[in-house]
Amino acid sequence: MGKPGDVGIRRIVAAARYSLQGFRFAWRNEAAFRQELLLAVLLVPASFWLGRNALEIAMLVATCLFVLIVELVNSAIEAIVDRVGREHHELAGAAKDLGSAAVLLSLLLLGVVWCAVIYSRFLA
Repeated sequence: MGKPGDVGIRRIVAAARYSLQGFRFAWRNEAAFRQELLLAVLLVPASFWLGRNALEIAMLVATCLFVLIVELVNSAIEAIVDRVGREHHELAGAAKDLGSAAVLLSLLLLGVVWCAVIYSRFLA
């Protein structure tokens, strides 16, 4: 039994609208998202120059997108925690810290993949 509401193409259009609202919110309210998006704007075109084949290009682009995805999920976690309450609670702090740790790991993954491709292309 599905949720009531739009179906078919109307559902797709509504989902796209909600996604754009999410991007707008992240752009306006999340400095980290803006910084990581700028990084992606620089790195994604560089992926096509640096990557020697489709797999390398896909890995380089995917790591950039992965950082943005994790940052959006982290921002969603922070928004939910802040909505529930601003007072300090150990679990609220843990939720925010875990989201931040996920962003850090995604950035480390980006660095590892990019360094591996750079090493393979120029130093191996």
